[in-house]
Amino acid sequence: MPILPSNRLLLGALLLGGALFLATPHASAPQASALPELGDPGGSYSQQDEYRLGRAWLRAFRAHAGQWRDPITADYVDSLVLRLLPNAQLQDIRPIIVLVSSRALNAFAVPGGVIGINTGLFSYAPDRDAFASVIAHEMGHLSQHHFAREMARSENAQLPTMAALLAGMVLGATGGGSLGVATIAGTQAATLQNQLTYSRRYEQEADRVGLQALARSGMDPMAMPRMFRAMQQLASMQGNTPPEFLLSHPMTSSRLSDTTSLAQQYAGNNPQPEVGPDYDMIRARAMRAMSMEDPQAVRTRLEQDNADPLALRYLAALTASVQDRHDEALAAFDALAAELPDNLIVTASAADAALDAGRRDEAVARSERILRLTPGYYPARMIRDEALLGADPQQAFRDLRELAAQRPEEPDIWNLLAEAAGRSGNDGWGHLALAERLQLVGNIDDAMAQLDMAEQASQESGDYALTARIRERREAYRGYRETLENFR
Repeated sequence: MPILPSNRLLLGALLLGGALFLATPHASAPQASALPELGDPGGSYSQQDEYRLGRAWLRAFRAHAGQWRDPITADYVDSLVLRLLPNAQLQDIRPIIVLVSSRALNAFAVPGGVIGINTGLFSYAPDRDAFASVIAHEMGHLSQHHFAREMARSENAQLPTMAALLAGMVLGATGGGSLGVATIAGTQAATLQNQLTYSRRYEQEADRVGLQALARSGMDPMAMPRMFRAMQQLASMQGNTPPEFLLSHPMTSSRLSDTTSLAQQYAGNNPQPEVGPDYDMIRARAMRAMSMEDPQAVRTRLEQDNADPLALRYLAALTASVQDRHDEALAAFDALAAELPDNLIVTASAADAALDAGRRDEAVARSERILRLTPGYYPARMIRDEALLGADPQQAFRDLRELAAQRPEEPDIWNLLAEAAGRSGNDGWGHLALAERLQLVGNIDDAMAQLDMAEQASQESGDYALTARIRERREAYRGYRETLENFR
């Protein structure tokens, strides 16, 4: 599954990670055990407000930004989030991860539980815990409700609303570039210096929460200062073009020193080192997708970072698949699977390679072998159901309906469901699934038109339960459209 081409710099959205996360003036940095709760500065923005606006932002973002749609990588990143989640103080928030197609080193957090990760982060994070440390830091921003807290404070100062700021970030993230930055900076020019000062406190809070989450999740807390130090060294080499992450997450010597000191306190928790080549394989997968024209450069980089030799063999198998050397690719994957029989990344990659080769029956068989052992494995279900579209669309329709109910925020599932429904004669569901995909990518007007066709089809078929569902969704879409108006 190739990476979507994109050269967009997420200039506006990046500010969510740092410069817009502000705090009360002149307050000292809190200790980890005394982090403030949402509402301390006034509390007029609720978690419901954050969730609604954050999901609207995600729809607007999807409408324009390049994303990497790769279930195997997405599932691995999701597993890291799930490991950190019980220790990240996020309460009822279940983050949504968006993989952004960009070589730039960056990650960002959006109110309501959205975490964006540039594919470029894989290039610069040499190990699992370094990569997880960036996710943990962004989860810290979410858990402390930094955006809502600042909006509650800034409301009294007549600064822009939460939605207006997010709208500027959409512009910056989706090709508006400097326009998005100007939208934000121009409206707040009078307080820019104060904002930079305030943001340091919020960065400290996110560091503390992230370090705690890493340590309690059995990962190495020292990975965070190591990652920050590597970014700082990269910035010194790049001069006027530092990593995007540092543009939105200001790094000072004192902050790095504080993070290192705190990490050393947590380091006594005896972190559990990663066993196996999984992260190196996912890293190879992401870097290979970003460098389709130069696989040797990817191999060289992995070797420099002492990647597991099995990951280098995995990279060779991926390269063979991308270059249409299908028999060689499948043989290489199978040889790896013989040595790593429980490694789902390898077996799913083999099924994906069979699908890319047009060997749909083989892709189904390989996927079903995985699912007999791991019934809920999302990548295998997606590969199998896509392969089934021609041979057994009714089975694909049944499984994709279940998968869409479990993962309703995934546009790609709804897209496959629309095709499976159309091929299996379930026209009402086909239009409804297409409507769901359209609204998730911010196209509410076309989604409403699809709902009208879905309702007509459901009435003609006598499926009144589906009719009732469609009418409920129409009301929800109206709410989505109203919120999205803030982003136009």
